[in-house]
Amino acid sequence: MSAVEEVRAAHPAQPTPQTADDRAPAAAQPSPPPLYPGAPPAQPPKPLPQLLLYMFAATVVGITQGLGMAFISVTLQQIAGPLQATTNEATWLVAAYLVPNASLTLMLFKMRQQFGLRRFAEISIVIYVLISLCHLWADSFQTALIVRFFAGVAAAPMSSIAILYMLEGLPREKKFSIGICAAMTVMSLATPLAGLISPSIMDIGGWRTFYIFEVGLAMISLALIFKLPLVSGERVKVISRADLIAFAFLFVGMGAFAAALTVGRVYWWTEKPWIGWMLIVGVACLTIMVVMEMNRENPLLDVRWITSAEILHFTGALLVFRIILSEQSSGARAFFMMLGLSNEQMRPLYIVIILSTIAAGVTCSRILKPGRVAYMHGFALVLLIIGTWLDSHSTSLTRPPQMFLSQTLIAFAAGLYLPPAMLVGLMSALKKGPNYILSFIIVFLTTQRVGGILGSALFGSFVTWREQVHSAALVQDLTSGDPLISQRITQLAGAYAQTITDTAVRNAEGAVQLASQVRTQAYVLAYNDAFRFLSLLACVALVVLIIDVAFETWEHKRAAAEGLAA
Repeated sequence: MSAVEEVRAAHPAQPTPQTADDRAPAAAQPSPPPLYPGAPPAQPPKPLPQLLLYMFAATVVGITQGLGMAFISVTLQQIAGPLQATTNEATWLVAAYLVPNASLTLMLFKMRQQFGLRRFAEISIVIYVLISLCHLWADSFQTALIVRFFAGVAAAPMSSIAILYMLEGLPREKKFSIGICAAMTVMSLATPLAGLISPSIMDIGGWRTFYIFEVGLAMISLALIFKLPLVSGERVKVISRADLIAFAFLFVGMGAFAAALTVGRVYWWTEKPWIGWMLIVGVACLTIMVVMEMNRENPLLDVRWITSAEILHFTGALLVFRIILSEQSSGARAFFMMLGLSNEQMRPLYIVIILSTIAAGVTCSRILKPGRVAYMHGFALVLLIIGTWLDSHSTSLTRPPQMFLSQTLIAFAAGLYLPPAMLVGLMSALKKGPNYILSFIIVFLTTQRVGGILGSALFGSFVTWREQVHSAALVQDLTSGDPLISQRITQLAGAYAQTITDTAVRNAEGAVQLASQVRTQAYVLAYNDAFRFLSLLACVALVVLIIDVAFETWEHKRAAAEGLAA
């Protein structure tokens, strides 16, 4: 994600025209100053074949990193059995991965400056390959948990490296259009791609085949990174002891939040006291870190800038958008799994999402400009409103083909929203100066990673709450004296007529089947409520965006009128 910092340094402004008498030789012209300490020197655009190779490397590295997490999340139930763990316990595999992954970006940015970009990329991919190989020896839940923690550590720099490769060699005018859009598109493909190919991989050799596949991708990424080196700038010592202390509190605080948000809805927030203690530890550690940073001369993060009105507005918009996008990442897939569908049956839906994401990335790269950001965000919110509203009319008979249109709109909206948001935040940081780029990167990555976890937690918790409400309402209307209920129980019990001869036992089985159908219907209603709520949230976000644009337009007109009057 942090590769965008090199954009300005890699493409300096054109020199002013000179006469033939005083024009200096080209070799004598001073090189432009770097955008930040350790930035690579200016490089000319690469030839097209070499540029395509770097973009291919970015795609492979990005998908390798994304699949490492997505494989676990989309096959959690299938993996839990071989590891002799319950589904709730298997959720800790996701939490163990996210705990280090959510906070390491901050130190990785400074490590690139101190050790050099090329060495950073090469060491990172070697560590990732070694950790991936360790998965092959994870034969129990405890060892798998430890390996997943270190996998989260090893995967932390991979998304950043992928974006560095996507931007490498692109001309300046293409970095903010093709570069950013292509990078965001690759980052969005991991989950649907994992759902698409996971059934075939499971059929080959079970859950261990996932790790073999991941090792293969990691080895290909290693070959590409060593064959296509990144340009490194001057190494600068930027890591101090105070940075390490501040990062330790950040690591514990963000890790506690990531773990609590991941498993909180599974164990339920009020049922386990340790969930509350994890949140308390997270708040305490982050508070200590903020106090330390505000009293340092050279802070790791500019807390005052991060808490300014502009950045809070930017952060809030991204968090709201990530919560709405949980409809696709957590909502639609979980809805079909609740109905008993497998990943294999959802393959057509995954294909539609992948194609829509790619189409959105291509469209965004063609139209992305600073002046169009508000209109692109507005159009994306309109698509989200329509898509979530269509899904809110689902029934227990709804299948993936009935959601093709809605999921296409949502996937397309995601591709139109994130690249412009990144562009706006980056331009804002560049205006403030080089020291603010790191703070912007942290804000952006935090909203993406933590925002995704938060969105999934809120969506799942909302569905669980509404299911309880609807179940109570439905059961209240079911009485054994109702002839329609008795008739339905008899019909369901008829399926056991050839295997169960006892009428009472057969009717009891029919009552169990009826209760299961009632609960399924309650879940359908709960998901519809969640989809409808997200549609309403998107409407509110659109109204706020329109008001914000109207206010800015009025401010510009007033400033222009005052300038003319003066």
